[in-house]
Amino acid sequence: MSFGDPNNPYGQQPPQGQPGYGQQAPQGVPPQYGYPQQPAPGAAPQYGYPQQTPPPPAYGAYPPAGMPGMPAGMPPLAHWGLRFAAYLLDVLIIVAPMYAIAGIGVAIDGGDGGVGAVFGIIGFLYMIGMGFFQLYKEGTTGQTTGKKALGISLHREADGATLGFGMAFVRKLAHILDGLPCYIGWLWPLWDDKKQTFADKVCSTVVVKVNRNG
Repeated sequence: MSFGDPNNPYGQQPPQGQPGYGQQAPQGVPPQYGYPQQPAPGAAPQYGYPQQTPPPPAYGAYPPAGMPGMPAGMPPLAHWGLRFAAYLLDVLIIVAPMYAIAGIGVAIDGGDGGVGAVFGIIGFLYMIGMGFFQLYKEGTTGQTTGKKALGISLHREADGATLGFGMAFVRKLAHILDGLPCYIGWLWPLWDDKKQTFADKVCSTVVVKVNRNG
């Protein structure tokens, strides 16, 4: 009897074909009596949990096939009809209440001028305030009320980020370029590959289709 081996103090031999105490089971052989199986070289360890699928590439990772220079993951571009309808809705939201308030003032005033002028100022202040509010929403979320209703959104072309209020204001001023050559810039999305107006091209922005509930 030998006591020299601390893993086998009684000197007993393991059964034929089974590893001794403290020994690892050969690779490729199922574990016996609780001995853990070592993963094959180069194989990822398995812990019994399903492997996680890597997330899809983010908007801006690489251009999709068939559209050089456009970011991957970018939603479909909004066509001219959707953009025009959203614009009309925004104009209606901003301008119609102003005229309605002014009209109420004229009706109450009865031609004297004082009450009508006050209501006219109120209507004008509403138009300015609502215009800036819509611009703020477009810069911070990508959507005015009209754009949200039609399921489209304004984003930077390079990475899909929103513009921020300052850049949204600059883009609004850049629309002057769309109207200079016989308003051709407003119609440019009809045939442009990226469906951009001149203002979009100057500010590097695109309008895309999104979930209407977003």
